[in-house]
Amino acid sequence: MRRFYQGLAIAIALSLALLFVVTGMERAARAQGGPPPTHPVDPNAKPGTPGVFQDYTSETPGHMHHITAKDLPDPYATKSSALFGRPVPRPDNVWPQAPEGFKVDLYATKLDFAPRTIIKAPNGDFFIAATNQGKIMVVHGMTADGKADQITEFASGLKLPFGIAFYPRGPNPQYVYVGDTDEVLRFPYKNGDLKATGPGEVVVPNLPAGPNHFARGVVFSLDDKHMFISVGSHSNVPPATDPDPDPLEFHRADILEANPDGSDLKVYAYGIRNGSGVAINPTTGELWTSVNERDEIGDNLPPDYITHVQEGGFYGWPWYYMGGNQDPRFPGAHPELKDKVIVPDILMEPHDASLNLTFYEGKQFPKQYKDQLFACEHGSWNRSVRTGYEVIMAPMKDGHALGSYEDFLTGFVLPDGGVWGRPVGVAVADDGSMLVTDDGSNSIWRVTYTKK
Repeated sequence: MRRFYQGLAIAIALSLALLFVVTGMERAARAQGGPPPTHPVDPNAKPGTPGVFQDYTSETPGHMHHITAKDLPDPYATKSSALFGRPVPRPDNVWPQAPEGFKVDLYATKLDFAPRTIIKAPNGDFFIAATNQGKIMVVHGMTADGKADQITEFASGLKLPFGIAFYPRGPNPQYVYVGDTDEVLRFPYKNGDLKATGPGEVVVPNLPAGPNHFARGVVFSLDDKHMFISVGSHSNVPPATDPDPDPLEFHRADILEANPDGSDLKVYAYGIRNGSGVAINPTTGELWTSVNERDEIGDNLPPDYITHVQEGGFYGWPWYYMGGNQDPRFPGAHPELKDKVIVPDILMEPHDASLNLTFYEGKQFPKQYKDQLFACEHGSWNRSVRTGYEVIMAPMKDGHALGSYEDFLTGFVLPDGGVWGRPVGVAVADDGSMLVTDDGSNSIWRVTYTKK
């Protein structure tokens, strides 16, 4: 009888823990999008180009998407929805799918942390942000069967670390920079270090933090002279009754620029609602970002996007989107900015939560993948149908986007709509294979090309 009650107590505890996780996720997701959607459908709103906007059921490796600003519906063409991606266990017979000739393996699984951003160190180690645990982890080496050999804790005691960058670029960096939610720190580093040899030094203090959009991406220019920091907005959009400019949005919805020592902090580009993922295009040297756009004006509006970032550029938030399209919550606001809004390079499915990105510089994949952009789509919640939950490839020519993108790694959603995986970070190993972090199943996936 004692064993019965012990088992019952354990079962109740596990159920409560799961309930806490699920409700916490939903609460956080609602916070990202503001108050519950209430605006009615506009019966006169144009629905947008038929067939352009799709969901997870159409996501298969090699399938091409191309969304343009001309395809957009009017605001409130549909009601705003909330469909949360509660992770479910991955069935044994379910596996991510890649294009023909590629193989997908589990590099690490059953991790005791949720892996987010992943960055390769010059010596081939991988540094991973364990955001919810306040840690930076290191993955060192590979076993004979292609698994992670050693996983250690490089640094702890952080708040919500996300961005990771090595400085200076090249084979012998001196520091690991970490974008925490309210500051940028750097730790001393030399090749092969699996543990920080000294405390973190704050180089950019007092970044605005809370309650939403906590991720702070960090990347350095090719010449190491400029540090870029992404800072998402405080709100979905500011209430119309707030002051303009809203002091809560100071240095938010921006990409900031500073010297490597943190001095001369300034706004590099603005109107970028939540550009958590940042990278430098190795071909052109341009800064790129992936952006989570605003919610609550319809299922298919506006698209998330991936784009190169122009110095001094304005990308619309909160008054406009995708060029001079006015957000209906700010009628007539800032007409002087309408013609300045930059249309992003690659429009993604709306609400798919585009996160980290990289450019493929390896030699293992076929030549058509060289210098192409790969990005992780964490998956929607503010849409009536699921979208995202995949890794995409965006074709580039001479370092510039063609505007389309292709499903590359899919299968993270079950046929019944259950979500078991959520890609966050992507990096390329020294051997040319690709690693993808998945904080839905607490795993790291390894993609190799096997068909020659």
